Amino acid sequence: MITFEDVRNNEEINAYIRAADKVMDAIGYTEHSFAHVTRAAEQAADILDTLGYSERTRELAKIAGYMHDIGNAVNRHEHALTGAVMAFRILDHMGMSAEEIAKVVSAIGNHDEGTGAPVNEIAAALILADKGDVRRSRVRPRAVHAGDIHDRVNYAVESSALNISPRRDAVTLCLTIDTNICAVMDYFEIFLTRMLLCRRAAEFLGLKFKLLINDVTLL
Repeated sequence: MITFEDVRNNEEINAYIRAADKVMDAIGYTEHSFAHVTRAAEQAADILDTLGYSERTRELAKIAGYMHDIGNAVNRHEHALTGAVMAFRILDHMGMSAEEIAKVVSAIGNHDEGTGAPVNEIAAALILADKGDVRRSRVRPRAVHAGDIHDRVNYAVESSALNISPRRDAVTLCLTIDTNICAVMDYFEIFLTRMLLCRRAAEFLGLKFKLLINDVTLL
């Protein structure tokens, strides 16, 4: 079986991750390099672990999380679909079974809010993990004072956590935002479609999605 360690140590995949982040940097987007994809991989696996999914399902979620943004190496537009095709080629060459490749590429191809949907448990976990990675450290140093609303919203986030309730019936994205940097409504303006996709992903996993900003429940 192809493991997460096999994927993480694959230089071809890592080259695409580096190239993808360079593209995102060039067009003015936040960090999409190893910090983001590793966090997405681990968070997706943790979600499924908490909900009692199998070890192999968690492993596939980590693989999908690590590879989910390689399509940005080609173009940001429809990067989820491009990334799924790229992942198919790589995983097929590595010897992963068709059944497992199908699960991974479905998750990668459906993680973007523009075209995605929680089509399986891996996709649902990846959506929550990816959209929940909102943090100050993702903003490029030169963009901190550039005034772009995307950068401003991310930079305003002092802390973020994605928590599943003890009863396993809800998942809450908890954010602490410096409102001197951006208003809470700015967050909604930028991320509303992402939060709606998170709600669908949570529902697929039998959870209710909640958004808590500065200790106030907004969703």
